Amino acid sequence: MHANKMHHLIQELENYTECWKEYNHFVNLARSKKFGPEEEAQFLEVKTVIVQQLELILASIESGTPTKEEVLNLVGSAPSLRYLGEMNDSALRNIESQWHKLYIGWHSVLGQLKVQRQHQEAKSFFGSLLQKK
Repeated sequence: MHANKMHHLIQELENYTECWKEYNHFVNLARSKKFGPEEEAQFLEVKTVIVQQLELILASIESGTPTKEEVLNLVGSAPSLRYLGEMNDSALRNIESQWHKLYIGWHSVLGQLKVQRQHQEAKSFFGSLLQKK
């Protein structure tokens, strides 16, 4: 993968993990039952971005985990904040557990990409030193 593409993908994944933080924020809002129509709309927007960005990321890399199915299952299990707010505490903990697994998984992918970028940068640096001799 070229350096520019790698840099862009890393930025995309960093933004993507921020969307996952927002998703968790909304789960917490649902638990506290402190939300209104504006938060419902924002929650829907975050879920939309998560699904769309997932497709862009998976088109660029084959991470294996988290899987597309895992992401879609989690997003699909929370159709609205109202729905989440009506869940019992055990079901909400399950949603949080699934979210955490995916969140950590995406950070693992992000870390792997950063390692690849470091290797590319090191090869580029050493290659430029050898060319100067």
